[in-house]
Amino acid sequence: MTQLIELKDVSVERDGARVLDCVSMTLNAGEKLAVIGSNGAGKTTLLRTIVGLQKKSAGTIHAFGRDRNKEEDFREVRLRAAYLFQDADDQLFCPTVIEDVAFGPLNMGLSEDVAMDKALRTLARFGLAHLAPRVTRKLSGGEKRLVCLTAILAMDPDVLLLDEPTNSLDAHHVEKLVEILNQLDTAMIIVSHDRPVLDRLASRALLMKKQRLEHAVLHRHPHVHEHLHIHTDEA
Repeated sequence: MTQLIELKDVSVERDGARVLDCVSMTLNAGEKLAVIGSNGAGKTTLLRTIVGLQKKSAGTIHAFGRDRNKEEDFREVRLRAAYLFQDADDQLFCPTVIEDVAFGPLNMGLSEDVAMDKALRTLARFGLAHLAPRVTRKLSGGEKRLVCLTAILAMDPDVLLLDEPTNSLDAHHVEKLVEILNQLDTAMIIVSHDRPVLDRLASRALLMKKQRLEHAVLHRHPHVHEHLHIHTDEA
Protein backbone atom coordinates (compact mmCIF):
# COMPACT_ATOMS: atom_id res chain seq x y z
CA MET A 1 0.00 0.00 0.00
CA THR A 2 1.11 3.57 -0.69
CA GLN A 3 2.21 5.28 2.50
CA LEU A 4 0.94 8.86 2.72
CA ILE A 5 1.93 9.97 6.23
CA GLU A 6 4.43 8.61 8.74
CA LEU A 7 5.31 9.92 12.19
CA LYS A 8 8.40 8.57 13.97
CA ASP A 9 8.95 9.31 17.67
CA VAL A 10 7.20 12.68 17.44
CA SER A 11 6.96 14.67 20.66
CA VAL A 12 5.23 17.98 21.31
CA GLU A 13 5.67 20.24 24.32
CA ARG A 14 3.42 23.09 25.33
CA ASP A 15 4.04 25.42 28.29
CA GLY A 16 6.70 23.06 29.57
CA ALA A 17 4.43 20.00 29.52
CA ARG A 18 4.70 17.10 27.07
CA VAL A 19 1.50 16.82 25.03
CA LEU A 20 2.68 14.08 22.64
CA ASP A 21 5.35 11.64 23.80
CA CYS A 22 7.35 9.73 21.15
CA VAL A 23 4.33 9.08 18.93
CA SER A 24 4.79 6.86 15.87
CA MET A 25 2.12 6.00 13.30
CA THR A 26 1.50 5.53 9.58
CA LEU A 27 -1.42 6.24 7.28
CA ASN A 28 -1.69 4.42 3.96
CA ALA A 29 -3.79 5.25 0.91
CA GLY A 30 -7.43 4.26 1.35
CA GLU A 31 -7.21 3.63 5.11
CA LYS A 32 -9.79 5.00 7.51
CA LEU A 33 -7.86 5.20 10.76
CA ALA A 34 -9.75 5.84 13.99
CA VAL A 35 -7.91 7.53 16.86
CA ILE A 36 -9.69 7.12 20.17
CA GLY A 37 -8.88 8.12 23.73
CA SER A 38 -9.97 10.26 26.65
CA ASN A 39 -10.23 14.04 26.63
CA GLY A 40 -6.82 15.66 26.93
CA ALA A 41 -4.94 12.60 25.72
CA GLY A 42 -3.45 14.50 22.76
CA LYS A 43 -5.69 13.49 19.84
CA THR A 44 -6.34 17.01 18.50
CA THR A 45 -2.68 17.91 18.99
CA LEU A 46 -1.80 14.89 16.84
CA LEU A 47 -3.89 16.21 13.92
CA ARG A 48 -2.56 19.75 14.31
CA THR A 49 1.02 18.48 14.36
CA ILE A 50 0.55 16.49 11.14
CA VAL A 51 -0.35 19.67 9.23
CA GLY A 52 2.15 21.90 11.01
CA LEU A 53 -0.30 23.95 13.06
CA GLN A 54 1.49 22.66 16.16
CA LYS A 55 5.29 22.58 16.13
CA LYS A 56 6.97 19.31 17.11
CA SER A 57 9.83 19.34 19.59
CA ALA A 58 11.33 16.02 18.45
CA GLY A 59 10.88 13.25 15.90
CA THR A 60 10.18 13.04 12.17
CA ILE A 61 7.08 13.82 10.10
CA HIS A 62 7.21 12.31 6.62
CA ALA A 63 4.24 13.30 4.46
CA PHE A 64 3.61 12.74 0.75
CA GLY A 65 7.15 11.59 0.05
CA ARG A 66 9.10 14.24 1.98
CA ASP A 67 10.21 15.05 5.48
CA ARG A 68 8.38 18.09 6.80
CA ASN A 69 10.08 20.45 9.24
CA LYS A 70 9.65 24.14 8.40
CA GLU A 71 6.46 26.12 7.85
CA GLU A 72 7.03 26.18 4.09
CA ASP A 73 7.22 22.36 4.14
CA PHE A 74 3.72 22.15 5.60
CA ARG A 75 2.00 24.42 3.05
CA GLU A 76 1.71 21.55 0.60
CA VAL A 77 0.66 19.21 3.41
CA ARG A 78 -2.26 21.49 4.30
CA LEU A 79 -3.43 21.45 0.68
CA ARG A 80 -3.25 17.65 0.46
CA ALA A 81 -4.35 16.78 4.01
CA ALA A 82 -7.58 18.69 4.69
CA TYR A 83 -8.41 19.36 8.34
CA LEU A 84 -12.00 19.43 9.62
CA PHE A 85 -11.98 21.40 12.88
CA GLN A 86 -14.06 20.43 15.93
CA ASP A 87 -16.03 23.69 15.80
CA ALA A 88 -17.61 24.58 12.44
CA ASP A 89 -17.65 28.28 13.34
CA ASP A 90 -13.83 28.22 13.38
CA GLN A 91 -13.82 27.09 9.75
CA LEU A 92 -16.60 29.11 8.10
CA PHE A 93 -15.81 32.75 7.42
CA CYS A 94 -17.35 33.72 4.06
CA PRO A 95 -20.80 35.33 3.79
CA THR A 96 -22.45 32.51 1.83
CA VAL A 97 -22.08 28.75 1.54
CA ILE A 98 -20.97 28.82 -2.10
CA GLU A 99 -18.22 31.32 -1.29
CA ASP A 100 -16.98 29.18 1.58
CA VAL A 101 -16.88 26.01 -0.52
CA ALA A 102 -15.16 27.88 -3.38
CA PHE A 103 -12.50 29.38 -1.11
CA GLY A 104 -10.26 26.30 -1.10
CA PRO A 105 -10.22 25.89 -4.89
CA LEU A 106 -9.54 29.64 -5.26
CA ASN A 107 -6.65 29.32 -2.80
CA MET A 108 -5.26 26.51 -4.95
CA GLY A 109 -5.03 28.88 -7.91
CA LEU A 110 -8.23 28.15 -9.84
CA SER A 111 -10.01 31.06 -11.52
CA GLU A 112 -13.15 32.40 -9.88
CA ASP A 113 -15.45 30.85 -12.49
CA VAL A 114 -13.78 27.45 -12.28
CA ALA A 115 -13.70 27.55 -8.46
CA MET A 116 -17.39 28.42 -8.26
CA ASP A 117 -18.26 25.63 -10.68
CA LYS A 118 -16.17 23.20 -8.62
CA ALA A 119 -17.96 24.31 -5.45
CA LEU A 120 -21.41 23.86 -6.99
CA ARG A 121 -20.54 20.42 -8.33
CA THR A 122 -19.16 19.31 -4.96
CA LEU A 123 -22.27 20.51 -3.12
CA ALA A 124 -24.48 18.76 -5.70
CA ARG A 125 -22.49 15.53 -5.43
CA PHE A 126 -23.42 15.23 -1.77
CA GLY A 127 -26.99 16.46 -2.09
CA LEU A 128 -26.29 19.89 -0.63
CA ALA A 129 -26.76 22.13 -3.68
CA HIS A 130 -29.82 23.74 -2.06
CA LEU A 131 -27.52 25.28 0.56
CA ALA A 132 -25.34 27.14 -1.98
CA PRO A 133 -26.98 30.59 -1.70
CA ARG A 134 -27.61 30.39 2.07
CA VAL A 135 -26.02 32.83 4.51
CA THR A 136 -23.45 30.76 6.38
CA ARG A 137 -24.10 32.17 9.87
CA LYS A 138 -27.82 31.33 9.55
CA LEU A 139 -27.26 27.61 8.96
CA SER A 140 -28.10 25.06 11.60
CA GLY A 141 -25.23 23.38 13.43
CA GLY A 142 -25.61 20.24 11.34
CA GLU A 143 -25.72 22.19 8.09
CA LYS A 144 -22.56 24.09 9.06
CA ARG A 145 -20.75 20.81 9.73
CA LEU A 146 -21.72 19.39 6.35
CA VAL A 147 -20.71 22.60 4.58
CA CYS A 148 -17.30 22.49 6.30
CA LEU A 149 -16.83 18.93 5.10
CA THR A 150 -17.90 19.83 1.56
CA ALA A 151 -15.53 22.82 1.58
CA ILE A 152 -12.50 20.64 2.27
CA LEU A 153 -13.66 17.97 -0.20
CA ALA A 154 -13.83 20.62 -2.93
CA MET A 155 -10.02 20.74 -2.69
CA ASP A 156 -9.75 17.04 -3.70
CA PRO A 157 -7.49 16.18 -0.75
CA ASP A 158 -5.47 12.98 -0.51
CA VAL A 159 -6.17 12.76 3.24
CA LEU A 160 -8.97 13.91 5.54
CA LEU A 161 -8.16 14.77 9.15
CA LEU A 162 -11.50 14.75 10.98
CA ASP A 163 -11.62 16.10 14.53
CA GLU A 164 -14.83 14.93 16.26
CA PRO A 165 -16.79 15.11 12.98
CA THR A 166 -20.14 14.23 14.61
CA ASN A 167 -19.72 16.78 17.39
CA SER A 168 -23.14 18.34 18.27
CA LEU A 169 -24.90 16.72 15.30
CA ASP A 170 -28.42 15.32 15.51
CA ALA A 171 -29.18 11.82 14.22
CA HIS A 172 -30.21 13.06 10.76
CA HIS A 173 -26.99 14.96 10.17
CA VAL A 174 -24.86 12.14 11.60
CA GLU A 175 -26.40 9.82 9.00
CA LYS A 176 -25.75 12.32 6.22
CA LEU A 177 -22.14 12.81 7.28
CA VAL A 178 -21.51 9.05 7.49
CA GLU A 179 -23.16 8.61 4.08
CA ILE A 180 -20.78 11.18 2.56
CA LEU A 181 -17.68 9.69 4.18
CA ASN A 182 -18.61 6.17 3.14
CA GLN A 183 -18.73 7.29 -0.51
CA LEU A 184 -15.07 8.31 -0.41
CA ASP A 185 -11.93 6.31 -1.09
CA THR A 186 -9.89 9.09 0.51
CA ALA A 187 -7.59 8.12 3.39
CA MET A 188 -8.78 9.48 6.74
CA ILE A 189 -7.72 9.92 10.33
CA ILE A 190 -10.90 10.16 12.41
CA VAL A 191 -10.61 11.46 15.97
CA SER A 192 -13.88 10.71 17.72
CA HIS A 193 -15.64 9.54 20.87
CA ASP A 194 -18.57 8.37 18.71
CA ARG A 195 -17.95 4.61 18.74
CA PRO A 196 -21.05 3.65 16.68
CA VAL A 197 -19.88 5.95 13.88
CA LEU A 198 -16.31 4.64 14.08
CA ASP A 199 -17.67 1.10 13.87
CA ARG A 200 -19.23 2.02 10.53
CA LEU A 201 -16.26 3.89 9.10
CA ALA A 202 -12.91 2.74 10.46
CA SER A 203 -10.66 0.10 8.93
CA ARG A 204 -8.03 0.38 11.70
CA ALA A 205 -7.80 1.96 15.15
CA LEU A 206 -5.22 3.44 17.51
CA LEU A 207 -5.67 4.40 21.16
CA MET A 208 -4.17 7.64 22.45
CA LYS A 209 -3.27 7.06 26.10
CA LYS A 210 -1.05 9.25 28.26
CA GLN A 211 0.17 11.16 25.21
CA ARG A 212 1.20 7.96 23.40
CA LEU A 213 -0.40 5.82 20.69
CA GLU A 214 -1.19 2.14 21.15
CA HIS A 215 -2.77 -0.35 18.78
CA ALA A 216 -6.49 -0.90 19.31
CA VAL A 217 -8.54 -3.80 17.99
CA LEU A 218 -11.71 -3.30 15.96
CA HIS A 219 -14.40 -5.91 16.56
CA ARG A 220 -17.25 -6.33 14.10
CA HIS A 221 -19.74 -9.12 14.65
CA PRO A 222 -23.51 -9.48 14.30
CA HIS A 223 -25.80 -8.72 17.22
CA VAL A 224 -29.27 -10.08 17.83
CA HIS A 225 -30.99 -8.15 20.58
CA GLU A 226 -34.13 -6.29 21.57
CA HIS A 227 -34.12 -2.56 22.11
CA LEU A 228 -36.58 0.28 22.41
CA HIS A 229 -37.38 2.62 19.54
CA ILE A 230 -38.83 6.11 19.88
CA HIS A 231 -41.48 6.71 17.24
CA THR A 232 -42.97 10.11 16.37
CA ASP A 233 -45.40 11.37 13.76
CA GLU A 234 -42.63 13.40 12.10
CA ALA A 235 -41.54 12.35 8.62
